[in-house]
Amino acid sequence: MELLYEGKAKKVYRSEVPGQLIMEFKDDATAFNGQKRGQIADKGSVNAQMTARIFQWLMEKDIPTHLIRRLDDRHLLVRQLTMIGLEVVVRNGVAGSLSQRTGLPEGTAIDQPVLELYYKNDALGDPLINDDHVRLLHLASPQELAAIRRQAMQINEWLRPFFQERGILLVDFKLEFGWFEGQLMLGDEISPDTCRLWDSQTRERLDKDRFRRDLGGVEEAYQEILKRVMT
Repeated sequence: MELLYEGKAKKVYRSEVPGQLIMEFKDDATAFNGQKRGQIADKGSVNAQMTARIFQWLMEKDIPTHLIRRLDDRHLLVRQLTMIGLEVVVRNGVAGSLSQRTGLPEGTAIDQPVLELYYKNDALGDPLINDDHVRLLHLASPQELAAIRRQAMQINEWLRPFFQERGILLVDFKLEFGWFEGQLMLGDEISPDTCRLWDSQTRERLDKDRFRRDLGGVEEAYQEILKRVMT
């Protein structure tokens, strides 16, 4: 297969069918814009399986995604999207950078979800931007941005109870979108790499924060999340 792109967490290959790609999920782990690097055993397998499970479930709820099917434990067949250069973060609770920016303690509940936009640019460190910056950078039209916001909030409305039923708090998560034949679609992944997931009873972190903060038990947390999600 022809390798088209290799990022921090995935490799993307051209498939035999035009307009379709193969995503391979890696065990490599990074944090703080690549300043911290390491590996998490079987992370790629966990993230690929969890992404396939959640994307398939979202498609049953009429949320269009790039997923075609899971090929094996590490590879997904997906549609080739024209990606929008935004990372969309939906926050249901205060954690991470939101706590640092606002001074609110981590774990503070949010009455109405907060949506943040980040400019997807590694060289700049993926900075937080607003709607005017999106217009300035020609990343999306006002109509497209409104559609992205609606889609992100609808995904949140579906995912919160999905995780809640499995004893997990969906604290926050990152989404990426793209276009395929004129349709806005969810791309990239939904996994412990891109979400903050806390046990609803103990508030134990079951996500990449265990790697970021040297909390230990990283592999065990990823496996626990996969077990709950796949039920």
